[in-house]
Amino acid sequence: MVTSPFAAHHADLAGLATENRRRALSPRAGVDFASNDYLGLANSYLLNEALAEGLRRGIPAGSGGSRLLRGNHDEHEALEAHAARHYGSEAALFFPTGFAANAALFATLPQRGDLIVHDALIHASAHDGMKLGRAERASALHNDPQAFDDAIAAWRARGGKGTAWIAVESLYSMDGDRAPLAALAKVADRHDAILVVDEAHATGVYGPAGQGLAHRLAGRDNLVTLHTCGKALGCEGALLCGPQIVRDFLINRGRPFIFSTAPSPLMAWLVHQALEIVANAPERAAHLHALVAHAETRLAALGLPASRSQILPVVIGDNKRTMRIAGALQEAGFDIRGIRPPTVPHGSARLRIAITLNVTEADIDRMADTLAASMAAA
Repeated sequence: MVTSPFAAHHADLAGLATENRRRALSPRAGVDFASNDYLGLANSYLLNEALAEGLRRGIPAGSGGSRLLRGNHDEHEALEAHAARHYGSEAALFFPTGFAANAALFATLPQRGDLIVHDALIHASAHDGMKLGRAERASALHNDPQAFDDAIAAWRARGGKGTAWIAVESLYSMDGDRAPLAALAKVADRHDAILVVDEAHATGVYGPAGQGLAHRLAGRDNLVTLHTCGKALGCEGALLCGPQIVRDFLINRGRPFIFSTAPSPLMAWLVHQALEIVANAPERAAHLHALVAHAETRLAALGLPASRSQILPVVIGDNKRTMRIAGALQEAGFDIRGIRPPTVPHGSARLRIAITLNVTEADIDRMADTLAASMAAA
């Protein structure tokens, strides 16, 4: 019998299936309670018109090369200049995805002899970037500023002499809770540390003109923020914002930036327009917050805690029961996905309910009723 050269991979997938953790792609179907299209822009008339206008202007779909070769386009530069003004930073740099931006940041900016203290629930892209980098890293208890302070102090006591980096998300994608940014900024100041805030799920939804939850810290010389463009902005890509040295160093040393084909100039134009749309239409975010309040009221009636954000986790615990409930909701016409380890900690499998402008109060009411029935039946 000939052994498959992919035998180990088959065995790994079989193990995932046994634990009810094997994933598969499925088409989108049902009412949208799963996407990150929080402001309903991804398929909106406004963005479709902006895209058509970009084509009329002759903006190319492809860049043709890396930014350091011929791939750099006026639209990239215009977007970055606008983003820096919008988010109150000295400079900005556009990446094709949030994952690429996080990976480039953590692989490149912290140096040998530095320490990265990251929140225990920080995104996988940050972990992958840290693995590629040269800095020491330590995990801190979720949303606990004292744990960050203690980790840096302990490192200094052991002889650590480099720069400390504090890495957090402003709004966590699986729990929907917010980081204590003001307290973390004080920790950063106390230790001459750099605070890195991933605003992926806050960009466009919170802060004046959708500037995010870290907007009160804007302009600090020890702050780097990441704003993804594929969630509330409805586009693709990500913007790293911070001091000019961050942009310059990534252009010179950031291998994921240097050796990647530049993002589409047409997408850069579209992100620019999305930033303008969000800034000039605060009623979109206000409507979203009203829908979130309605959803939290309905879920509270089921005994479920509030997250105070557009991400409403329903923690079930058991993988199989989670997927049974998710399946029942999908069969009833609601696109709600089950989230299992390793995306979330073991024993905390959950439904991730996202509230977006793609739903109505009536949709939320029907979903809540179906959720109650499905949980009782499972």
